[in-house]
Amino acid sequence: MAAFLGSVLLSVLAFSSATIVSRDAALYLEVARQVVELGPTSAFRAFNWPWFSLLLAATSSVVGLPLEAAAYFWCTLFAAGTSVLLVLVTRRFAPGSAWWACLVVLSVPAFNQFRGDIIREHGSWFFSLVALLLALRWWERGGWWRAAAIQSSIALAALFRLEAVILAPALALCMLGDLQTRQGWKRLLQLNALPLASIAAMGLAWLSGAYLSQPRIVDFLAMVDPRVIWLQFESMADQVAAVLVNHGKADARQILFFGLSLTLLVKFLALSGPLCLPLLDRTNWQAVGEFWRKLRPFAWTWILYLCVLLVFFVQQRFINSRYISFLNLLVVPLLTMALMMFCRKHARWARFVVLLLLLVMVDNVVSLKPGKTHYREAAAWVAANTRADDLVYYEDPRIAYYAGRGYPVTGVTGEQVVTGQDAQGYRYYVFTHKPDSQSLGLWLASRQQHVIRRFENRGGDTILVIGQ
Repeated sequence: MAAFLGSVLLSVLAFSSATIVSRDAALYLEVARQVVELGPTSAFRAFNWPWFSLLLAATSSVVGLPLEAAAYFWCTLFAAGTSVLLVLVTRRFAPGSAWWACLVVLSVPAFNQFRGDIIREHGSWFFSLVALLLALRWWERGGWWRAAAIQSSIALAALFRLEAVILAPALALCMLGDLQTRQGWKRLLQLNALPLASIAAMGLAWLSGAYLSQPRIVDFLAMVDPRVIWLQFESMADQVAAVLVNHGKADARQILFFGLSLTLLVKFLALSGPLCLPLLDRTNWQAVGEFWRKLRPFAWTWILYLCVLLVFFVQQRFINSRYISFLNLLVVPLLTMALMMFCRKHARWARFVVLLLLLVMVDNVVSLKPGKTHYREAAAWVAANTRADDLVYYEDPRIAYYAGRGYPVTGVTGEQVVTGQDAQGYRYYVFTHKPDSQSLGLWLASRQQHVIRRFENRGGDTILVIGQ
């Protein structure tokens, strides 16, 4: 109960300090608005994995909540549920650790820094942890219904983030040691009966011509195609080799692989914050062995998800903290046990550690940075001074969202516009450039454009509305 209430309180604090939503959130909310107005089929025309938006639209239609309030409600509920599940799992892993687990869950930056965001990950994290907790219970008792509940939870998690499907092979890998017996094979079949039946049904639908392709699934399968991964990796290795002196292609491959892996691990440690420090003490490393023995589903999921992140890094050539955060959630029991061992060994530091984590807890959700109030001011001006059919370029589509003009995605950056790569003939341009940008000044002179309005927040961040 403490974890649930503490999580809700932190989420409310985070949401109350947010001035505007993130870009992804604006897209989800705009898709949900279209669903409310035009029906569910419109969601798939606007976004290729719109299940979260469909949930928001259904909640708004049934309960009557505004879409943004519905999104905050579900994100708060999922985050609180995730916190409770992690405490329950940690208590199974280390008896008597409930309060320590609560402290770790509510302070780990990887999870709590996103409390103020409307993101699909909250739902994915929640249902993934439901599946893993059910898997721990299934390992003890077995049962067809429990196995079906595990796979159903994975399917629900995948409706938020498709990468959650890796839980299925992760759980199967946990059973490698049991496959020497006939009973082990029966349990493996029991665990995977539902996904096997689903694959068979999809195969029959495809053969009958009734199979409906989902672009997101097609893209995901293409991303994990070993041939495509190797070609992308080789392309990156060629670029690395081109800047190395006296090193061949093989060296470039090694440098690239270990460089990408190290980048992920460094980000993983950074997202753990001070909670990773107890693991610097070698005497606490025994917690890693206990984690592998008692929570093997979590350990295998951690390993496979790290591989997925490496593949994504190679394919997309970028990574962000939000994608890595699931790695940190999976090791909350390990971080809790290491913290407990550290505080028992250094009892005098225990109060200082608790105080430090409480400060981190607050820092995760309370920001002292100036809010983006100028976004709302610019959106209000656009709504009042332009027509809906005016062609307007938005460097940040959130301004269009708050102006009630949808969420236009042009694929053209502001820098591309001011360097002459724009051929759309926009009537207005809404830039988030700094006003002293040299390229922007040259572009204004060449186009005979001028700044119509300028909006600033307390931090000096600027939005420019430009037109003739």
